[in-house]
Amino acid sequence: MKLEGQALRLTIFVGDTDQWHHRPLYHEIIHRAHKAGLAGATALRGIEGYGASNHIHTTRILSLSEDLPLIIVIVDDPDRIRAFLPQLDELIGEGLVIVEPVEVIRYVGRGRGAR
Repeated sequence: MKLEGQALRLTIFVGDTDQWHHRPLYHEIIHRAHKAGLAGATALRGIEGYGASNHIHTTRILSLSEDLPLIIVIVDDPDRIRAFLPQLDELIGEGLVIVEPVEVIRYVGRGRGAR
């Protein structure tokens, strides 16, 4: 897949304990993005954060929080990202979804263009 120039970055903020049909929500989002043919997706676990609930979630030893922040980032062509958004409406009960314009400078898979 070729991806360069103007694109959109889709960033999804959820909790790492959020579920979709007894499976991790982030897993479902990434697998749907893959099935939709999007360029790539990455899930990142945060070490501390809060959102609309205003409750701080942290990895600090003295904290009892287990629901750490999780961020899923997907970058692709604007039309492909916008076509994927309705699936998120179905999946996400609470969280934050943002879309930002980005410029892709380089997108090369393993074994292609490696130096």
